[in-house]
Amino acid sequence: MADFPTTARVVIIGGGAVGASALYHLAKAGWTDCVLLEKNELTAGSTWHAAGNIPTFSTSWSIMNMQRYSTELYRRLGEEVDYPMNYNVTGSIRLAHSKERMQEFERAAGMGRYQGMDITIETPKEAQERYPFLEIHDLEGTLYDPYDGDMDPSQLTQALAKGARDMGAQILRFTPATGVRREGDEWIVETEKGEIRCEFVVNAAGYYAQRVGEWFKPYGGRTVPMMVMSHQYMLTEEIPEIEAFTKEHGKLPLLRDVDTSYYLRQEKTGLNLGPYERNCKAHWVTPEDPMPEDFSFQLYPDDLERLEWYMEDAMARVPLLGQSGINKVINGPIPYAPDGLPLIGPMPGVKNAFEACVFTFGIAQAGGAGKVLAEWITEGETEWDMWAVDPRRYTDYTDEDYCIQKGMEVYGHEYAMHFPHHEWPAGRDKKLSPNHDKVVELGGVMGAYNGWERANWFAKDGDDTSEEATHTWNRQGPWTQRVKEECEAVRDHCGVLDLPGFSRFWVQGDGADDWLRGFCTGGIPKAGRMNLIYVSDKRGRILTEMSCIRLEENSFVLITAATAQWHDGELIRNSVPDGVTVRETTTERDTLIVTGPKSREVLSGITDADLEQGWLTHQWATVAGQKAFLIRVSFAGELGWEIHAENADMPPIYQAVLDAGAKPFGMYALNSLRIEKGYRAWKGDLSTDYTLLEGGLERFVKLDKPFDFTGRAAIQSEKQQGRKKAFVTLIVDAGEADAPYMSTLWHDGQVVGETTSGDWGYRVNASVALGMVRADLAEPGTELEVEIYGERFKAVVQEDAPLWDPQNERLRA
Repeated sequence: MADFPTTARVVIIGGGAVGASALYHLAKAGWTDCVLLEKNELTAGSTWHAAGNIPTFSTSWSIMNMQRYSTELYRRLGEEVDYPMNYNVTGSIRLAHSKERMQEFERAAGMGRYQGMDITIETPKEAQERYPFLEIHDLEGTLYDPYDGDMDPSQLTQALAKGARDMGAQILRFTPATGVRREGDEWIVETEKGEIRCEFVVNAAGYYAQRVGEWFKPYGGRTVPMMVMSHQYMLTEEIPEIEAFTKEHGKLPLLRDVDTSYYLRQEKTGLNLGPYERNCKAHWVTPEDPMPEDFSFQLYPDDLERLEWYMEDAMARVPLLGQSGINKVINGPIPYAPDGLPLIGPMPGVKNAFEACVFTFGIAQAGGAGKVLAEWITEGETEWDMWAVDPRRYTDYTDEDYCIQKGMEVYGHEYAMHFPHHEWPAGRDKKLSPNHDKVVELGGVMGAYNGWERANWFAKDGDDTSEEATHTWNRQGPWTQRVKEECEAVRDHCGVLDLPGFSRFWVQGDGADDWLRGFCTGGIPKAGRMNLIYVSDKRGRILTEMSCIRLEENSFVLITAATAQWHDGELIRNSVPDGVTVRETTTERDTLIVTGPKSREVLSGITDADLEQGWLTHQWATVAGQKAFLIRVSFAGELGWEIHAENADMPPIYQAVLDAGAKPFGMYALNSLRIEKGYRAWKGDLSTDYTLLEGGLERFVKLDKPFDFTGRAAIQSEKQQGRKKAFVTLIVDAGEADAPYMSTLWHDGQVVGETTSGDWGYRVNASVALGMVRADLAEPGTELEVEIYGERFKAVVQEDAPLWDPQNERLRA
C-alpha cells in the first residue's frame, strides 16, 4: 500500500463515534499526524445500532460537563465540517412518580443552571401541554431539558471523521489492528497491512476493548473492567396522530419514565421504545455464547418476552403506543463498566497508552470524550476534573464475576437514584479486612471503598438495615441515632475504626529526600515526624494529598486514599529517579484509628509505645503483643493514633482495643467528624477543578524553596493576581437534608460557588458544608444561600479555622 502510514504521533484503535471524536479533537489541537484504525467500516460496532439519544442530564458534575459540551459541539458541527447532519433538538421530559425523584431532578437542574443550561422543573400539566398524548394522573412532577434530542449516529461519526481528515488526520478502514509491541520509547501497532510506529496508542475499541486491552498486559496492563449487555429497542409503524402533530408543532419531546425505566422517542412519525429491564441479559459471558471474532453490523435475535411489562406500562402512559404495531426490533451489544460510566484517560500501568472505551451512552458522550482524551494526550491534564471516568478509579478487584454482576445491576437500574446512604448489593466482599468477621459480628453495616469492605455504621438489634430504608436523600434514617452515638463516643471517650485499604508506598534510596522536595509543593518532615504533602499539576491545581512519614534520612512512607491507589502509585513510580525504590504494601497491612480523649488510657494497658510523644510523631511498638507502627494523628480531630500492622497481626490488636473499652465507629461518623475539622476529602474537596490557593492550602506551598516543583510558576502567578475562588466552611440552616457535593451557592440572586461536601456535625450540632465561593465572599459572617434539592437555605461563612477545637488543643493533648 503506497499510502500506508508507517509512523504517526497517535494511533487510535476503533472507528466508532468516540474514536472519530478523539481523532477530530486531536487534529483540532494541532496534532494532525494521527491515524485511526477500523477493522470494518466506520460505525460497525455499538455506534451503528445506537438509538442516538443525546441527554445532558446527569447527577455527576463531570459527566454533565461532558454531555453538555457534546450538545454544544453537535449543534455547530455540521456547518463547521460541511457535512449534513439531522440533529433533532426536541427537548426531553423526565417523569417523576415520587418526592424523592423530584428532589433528584431539582439537584440536576441546579447543576445544569450552574453550567449555563436552562433545565426546568415543570408540573405534569405543563408536560402534557408539551406532549398531549401523555397520561399524567399518577405523576409527582417532571423535568424539562430543552437541549436534549437525538441524532443519526452514523452521520455524527462521518461528520467527525470528515472534520479530522480535512485537518490532515488519516483514517484506515478495513484495517484491523492485530497487536502492539514496545520498542524503546515507541509503540509499534501491528496490522495486516503493515506496522505503524507511534508515540501514543488509544484503545477506543468499544465492546472489543477488553480484547485489545490484553495486548498491553506484557507492558504493565490489566484486564479492562467491562462486560457486554444486550439492549433492545423497538420501532413502531407510523402513527397518524403523531404525523398530524408533527406537521403543526414539529417533533415530540423525548420522554423518559425513569421510575419505570424506559425512554420513548418519536422516530419519523412512529415511536421508539427502549426499556432498561431488570430481568436483563449479559452476552458473551459463557462458553456456550463466546464472543465472535467479528460482530460488525450484526444484531442479536429478538427477545421481547423480557420487555412485556415495560411495553404494557409504556402503553398505559402513552396509549397511542398500543394502537400501533411493531415495525422493527433492534437488539445489539452495549459495553458496560461496573459503574456504568466510560473509561477515558491513561491506561493503568502502561506508559503512553490511553483508553476511550466502554461507553454505554457513546453518542451523547462522544463529543465531550474526544475533547477530554485529546487534552489528556496533548496537555497531560484535562480542563475539568474527570476522576469519574478515569480508568484508574478501579483497581485489582474488578474480576470477571464483579464486572458481570455490576454491569447487570447498573443496566437494570439505569435510571436509579444514587442515595447518599445506599450501597448497591452486587459484586461485594471483594476485599476484606483481617477484622471483617469481627466488624460484622459487632453490627457493622458495610460499604465498599475501592473494593474494600468498611463499616459505614454499627447497627443494634432491631435497627432497620434493609436496602429500602436507605432510599432517601434526607439525613434521618435508621443510622442517625447510631452515628450520633459513635461521634459522641469519639468526642467523650474513645472510638476505634477498622480502616482497610489505605494506599501505602515505601520510598527509599539515595536521593529520595531531594526527589520528594521537588515532587511536592511544600516542605517535608524531619526523621521521626510526619506531615501532609500536596502535589500540583502544571496549572497549580490539586492533583493529590498524601501523608508523608519520614522514617530515616532517605526512607519515607507515603500514605494516600484507598481510591487513589493506582492514581497515586503511578504518580510516584513515574517520577522517582534511578536508585530510589518504591514498594507498595497496600494489601499487606491494615489500619485502626483509635481516637478520643480517653484513647491514651485505652492504649496504655496494651502497648509498650511512648504515648507521650507529640502530635505528628510515629514509632514502632508492640500492641497486644504484636508488632505495630503507631502514628500520632487523627482524621477525626481528637487525641488519637493510627495503628498500622500486618494483616495477620491485626485481629488480636483490634480485640484488645475493644476489650480496653473503645467503641467501634464507622465511615459515616468519620465523615461527620472530619467535616467539623475542615479536613478535605480527595476528589470531593480536593480535585483538579481547584488550585491549591483556592483550596486554602497556601501553608503547604513553599514558593521560596530551592527545588522546582510542578505548578510552581502557575501558583506564583495566581498569588500575584489573586485567586478567583476561596475555600470556605459554612454553617447551613439546612432542612431535612445536608448539602450534597456540587450544591449551588447563591448570593444576591447570583450563583457564586458550590459545595464540595456536606454533613451533619454531631459535636457542633449543626449542618456543615465545605465549599468554594467567589473569593470576595469568603469573609467570615458573609451570608450566602445553598440550594439543597431545589430549596435554598441560609449558609454563613465561618472563620478560617476548624469549627471543632479551632486551636487543635484536643489533638495535641
